[in-house]
Amino acid sequence: MPTTPNFKIPDLAQMAAKIAALVIPGKILTVAIAGPPGSGKSTLANDLSRRLGPSCCLVPMDGFHLDNATLSAQGLLSVKGAPETFDLAGFEKLIESLQAGRAKHFPTFDRSLDSVIENGETVPDDLSVLLFEGNYLLFDEPGWARLANRWDASIWLDVQGEILETRLIERWLDQGMPAKEARERAQMNDLVNARRVVDKALPATWSISQ
Repeated sequence: MPTTPNFKIPDLAQMAAKIAALVIPGKILTVAIAGPPGSGKSTLANDLSRRLGPSCCLVPMDGFHLDNATLSAQGLLSVKGAPETFDLAGFEKLIESLQAGRAKHFPTFDRSLDSVIENGETVPDDLSVLLFEGNYLLFDEPGWARLANRWDASIWLDVQGEILETRLIERWLDQGMPAKEARERAQMNDLVNARRVVDKALPATWSISQ
């Protein structure tokens, strides 16, 4: 990963241009977008992917949520979204396969179904940029920390706690959860994960503040 000090990116056009400038013909560029839950990673990733064009492949790590039956058996269903509730080994294998040009499909996560969709997306034939998105891509805890060495560049989303809480509550409300339950879910699980992500964040190439 480049050792360029963090600096603020004023607009997405400039961000996309900086990523595009790193592309080397014949080599697949890997870029990570990381930040706490509710920080806007998916929105940013989708926008950048569109700007970078059809040779960019967006890979959310949400496709590696462990299934609910496994989480229930391990007593982890109530903390779904925490680092322990993801298949890190499977995610690492996918990264290796994508970087080597072997993988043609990858899993995605359907939030409305609360379930992983196997082979949910297809890798473009003319792949030049792998854009990964997830909470724990720059996370300094055992196992996860080694992911940082896989990125050619990285983006960190720095969002105020009050904004995160509002967004996370709205996320559950949008899924039909009662207001009291939505607030409790956000405060007792999502924001706990958010603080953990922020406290253990590794340096990024670029940062975006909200």
